[in-house]
Amino acid sequence: MNMAVARWRYEAHLFFTALAFLTRIPSPQLLAYESAHMSACSRYFPLVGLLVGGVSAGVFTVLAMILPAIMAVVLSVVLTIWMTGAFHEDGFADCCDGFGGGWERDQILTIMKDSCLGTYGVVGLVSVLAIKVYGLSLLLTEQLWLALLVGHCWSRLVAISYLLDLDYVQDIDKSKVKPMTTKLSLSSLVFAIACSLPLVLLMPIKTVLLIVVVLLVFRWVFARYLKRRLGGYTGDCLGMAQQFSELLIYLCLLVAANG
Repeated sequence: MNMAVARWRYEAHLFFTALAFLTRIPSPQLLAYESAHMSACSRYFPLVGLLVGGVSAGVFTVLAMILPAIMAVVLSVVLTIWMTGAFHEDGFADCCDGFGGGWERDQILTIMKDSCLGTYGVVGLVSVLAIKVYGLSLLLTEQLWLALLVGHCWSRLVAISYLLDLDYVQDIDKSKVKPMTTKLSLSSLVFAIACSLPLVLLMPIKTVLLIVVVLLVFRWVFARYLKRRLGGYTGDCLGMAQQFSELLIYLCLLVAANG
């Protein structure tokens, strides 16, 4: 087989592997499953986020023609949760329970692995969803469309960036994200950034700089927090990073829209 074709097939399989891992969207079986594909597919997470955001934006646009804007926003957010199987929301809630109810490292990790949802998780999840829905509803239609694209794409870029320099701290053999526990190469992170860059063309430079600065500050602060409390990250921590980053992007766009 031609080397170029083989490379394209390999990259396509990585994308569809990422799609199957992060969403409920059916993916074609281009190649036989290999664990190496799972460990390498994280660089396509921002593109999967772009797809999720695009579907959500499209559904919002249609629903806004026949329903009040706030209801269209609620349904579009619910759609993204269904599309992803509440994958990131589950991690966010587990982190709220762990960090809220635990003091020592082992206690925090044990709480995170508990399948039951506690008070901190419920309050945290309801709060972040309420802020998302209300924040998005305050944006104009064209701004909301952009917010969903950027929010879902760039927030997943922030999440996978922790694979570059933090260590995984849970029991790898029992982890639901076992394939994601290997380090992310710098070239893979650069590739993920390159996939996310075209969205820059859709925003004023001041808005781009605001979002980038806020995300970089959050990334640095959260990384230091994880190192201090856990010594590294878990899959749930990546979910929390994604949810916080998405929320911060929406808030930045609100600030820019009202500036």
